[in-house]
Amino acid sequence: MHGRQAPGDDPDETPARVLVDAPPGPEPGELTAAWAGRDGGQRHPVIPAWLQDRAELRHRVRWLAGHLAHTSAYHAVRAPKYAARMVVRSPRGLVRVVGGVHRWVFDHEALPLRLDAVARNDPEMYVKLLRHRDDRVRWRAILTFAGLAAAVLLAAVIAAKASALGRAAAVAAVIALLGWLGSPADRPLLDTAVVVPRVARLTSAVLIRAFASLGIAEINRAVARGGDGITFPAPITRDGPGWRADIELPHGVTAVDILERRDRLASGLRRPLSCVWPEPAGDKEHEGRIMVWVGDRPMNKTTPPPWPLADARRADVFAPVPFGTDPRMRLVPVTLMFSSVLIGAMPRVGKTFAIKPLLLAAGLDPTTENHVFELKGTGDLAFAGQYAHSYASGAGDAAVAACMAALRSVHAGLDRRAGVIAGLPKDVCPENKVTPELAARKGLGLHPVGFWIDECQRLFTHPVYGKEAEDLCDDLIRIGPAMGIFLVLATQRPDARSLPTSISANAGTRFCLRVMGQTENDMVLGTSAYKNGIRATTFTRRDLGIGYLAGEADDPQIIRTYYLSREAADQIAGRARAARIATGSLTGYAAGETDQGVRPAASILDDILAVTTAAEDKARSQVIVDRLAQLRPEVYGPWAALEPAAKATQLADALKPYGIDTVQVNRRVAGKPVNHRGVIRAHVVTVRDQLRGQPKGG
Repeated sequence: MHGRQAPGDDPDETPARVLVDAPPGPEPGELTAAWAGRDGGQRHPVIPAWLQDRAELRHRVRWLAGHLAHTSAYHAVRAPKYAARMVVRSPRGLVRVVGGVHRWVFDHEALPLRLDAVARNDPEMYVKLLRHRDDRVRWRAILTFAGLAAAVLLAAVIAAKASALGRAAAVAAVIALLGWLGSPADRPLLDTAVVVPRVARLTSAVLIRAFASLGIAEINRAVARGGDGITFPAPITRDGPGWRADIELPHGVTAVDILERRDRLASGLRRPLSCVWPEPAGDKEHEGRIMVWVGDRPMNKTTPPPWPLADARRADVFAPVPFGTDPRMRLVPVTLMFSSVLIGAMPRVGKTFAIKPLLLAAGLDPTTENHVFELKGTGDLAFAGQYAHSYASGAGDAAVAACMAALRSVHAGLDRRAGVIAGLPKDVCPENKVTPELAARKGLGLHPVGFWIDECQRLFTHPVYGKEAEDLCDDLIRIGPAMGIFLVLATQRPDARSLPTSISANAGTRFCLRVMGQTENDMVLGTSAYKNGIRATTFTRRDLGIGYLAGEADDPQIIRTYYLSREAADQIAGRARAARIATGSLTGYAAGETDQGVRPAASILDDILAVTTAAEDKARSQVIVDRLAQLRPEVYGPWAALEPAAKATQLADALKPYGIDTVQVNRRVAGKPVNHRGVIRAHVVTVRDQLRGQPKGG
């Protein structure tokens, strides 16, 4: 019989033992392993992350300034109320001061000791205490009379020497002090300017109790043993506007088991569902490690910081662009180049708003050529028409046809770009892909190209163009990133027919807002995402703009996209247009070429005619720019901030694609001739009428 023989079975023989566990004591290599373990430990940054991030630091400073300004204004408005309150409460404060001094002088704090000596019939102790009391009262009375004399002397000096304003200030200070001392504990002197929600501290006991409410047998057994089996490898700490806890679950319990019961965990913690965000610990840890972040306020009710590029003049699509914030209010970026983006959700949960930060960032990079197609027809992405090379909005065949025309054009450029890259020397293009340096060389034609399709299911399910669109997008999503072309698709119907598998499987960056089932979840986030606990099905209808972002970091992240209103998007798009005009990169649809999409009724030509009259044969460029800024500040506002000469140059660049040149306009100032650049209105009318006579593209 093999195995371990119990001691004492044969006293005459030495027991034959099979050692299962290693004997105590150091083994060869143990020290090396220990050092290796410490070498792999995570070191916390010396300087907090929010101090290193300019956008985050700016947001916090702006919040602090706003908080101080609001608090100061709030109390300043209520200053008369506070003054009256102090006057009313000052008699009570005076009584408290006199009573407190009296009790201190006559040693009232020792009175219980003397009464106790009387009750115990201990005359010796009583006499001793009385002697100590007399000594205290003597010295305290002397100090009190000295202080009172000093106060009377100070009051006499102020009354005799100080000005009326000084005397009033002294009286006000005394009343304020007495009023503060006379305030009841439950009614403070000052009103509350900002109500801060009180959130209970997250502790290990609270978490263990919450885990015990999940109905998992292994956890219940661990709790029955006093919590043995549930450990915390790191202290529970503040992390942003909430608490972070890293937890080792009992053997046999996985992070997915907890994620499946997020609603019950929130109930066990007595917190709203949108405050509780459990996440797997990641590939570096085992399946039984979980991180639980509990926010002070629900994520869907917090005020997100402003988009960091809201006031920027330029952006770079080769660098990560700000996309949203995680539950801890940390910035989460997305890199557009060398990847393709897939956004999926059910209707009305923030899918189109999730496109805006990325599309506007691409617009602020004047080297990027954007093709934008919003196939819903509501005009949600109309702001992009100010700078897009091609644009169309509509739910009908015209918009789909325009999208196909642009898709064919961009796809046709793949071979040309590949040939250019292949022909470059290895020292110039060592990785055989577009780099920022190559994109900046206009002669190569390797500038970034972004192709954006919102409601892409209308394209892929189209009876005429669907199969061709799938083939073209498949090539773009596979080959395009190396050629400087990135594809951004968004759909509210993520299924195999609306989102072909060959395309969804190759998207490098995926963002999934609320969906209803496992199939839709995995269609956007990737196969087995639901099984691994990455479940956008847990979001509620109140979690607008909140979803899982996969592909940008090592592990999927829960983020909330930045909110950009229509007015803000129009203003940012106006700056993007101005930057392209200044660099000569405004082309296609935005430049007035009608074969690049479906043109809107208004253009810069219509706007110039709207701000000039038929009586003005020639109008100065500076005057036109100022009038345009008043007509459409969201579009032409940045032009009005330029110097006079720069205004003329800006207008000339904007009219150049239409074949309209500016001319010299003379006028007299103080009797002397002054030359300016200007526009002949009749030329604008002629070109505008010619463009209207051409058939519309798409």
